[in-house]
Amino acid sequence: MQTFDLEAQGLRALNSTLHALKGQTNQTAWEIINPKGAHAIAVGLDAAVDVTVRGSTGYYCGGMNKLATVRIKGSAGPGVAENMMSGTVIIDGDASQYAGATGRGGLLVIKGNASSRCGISMKGIDIVVHGNIGHMSAFMAQSGNLVVLGDAGEALGDSLYEARLFVRGSVKSLGTDCIEKEMRPEHYEILADLLKRGEADGKAKPQEFKRYGSARKLYNFNIDNASSY
Repeated sequence: MQTFDLEAQGLRALNSTLHALKGQTNQTAWEIINPKGAHAIAVGLDAAVDVTVRGSTGYYCGGMNKLATVRIKGSAGPGVAENMMSGTVIIDGDASQYAGATGRGGLLVIKGNASSRCGISMKGIDIVVHGNIGHMSAFMAQSGNLVVLGDAGEALGDSLYEARLFVRGSVKSLGTDCIEKEMRPEHYEILADLLKRGEADGKAKPQEFKRYGSARKLYNFNIDNASSY
């Protein structure tokens, strides 16, 4: 494992080193120590490497991730895993606002709570939150899955498109055009897989969740073009 002391060596050197790991590399395991809430740690990665951050992070940790696995052994500031394309980001603690915003792919796991606007404008990312989420989560979410083992705040799924929202606990209120929907066999299958990949299958069962989605009254929806939305 390669160890990088962020306090001693600096953020620019860290990200430059990680960005150079494209294609085949035998330096696949990295440990970042002394993050001390620094912003933009391990952003824009484009290699199948495993990066562990030993401590809490500031803004945008793991943003624009592609292929990499980023593990945060602490809590994350705003915009963690923002615009993620693929790979995995796992947070042992809590996440601040707009976690996973605009994410196009990959998996974001938050083992604590997430603040407001979790999954805002998500475009294919899967997000599993072991705790609660704040208000306006999944606002304008277009596709992907948001799984919440705890409770959801106000205006869940406001102006939602075709993302699927699974909530185990209570929902304070639903946003405009977001409604509760039937849980069909395929949804239980999707949810079981997400719980397993999100390291939450021992904490909850798919049958304990409700599904929420778009009423499709705010935009011109054609089921024949569903894959394009």
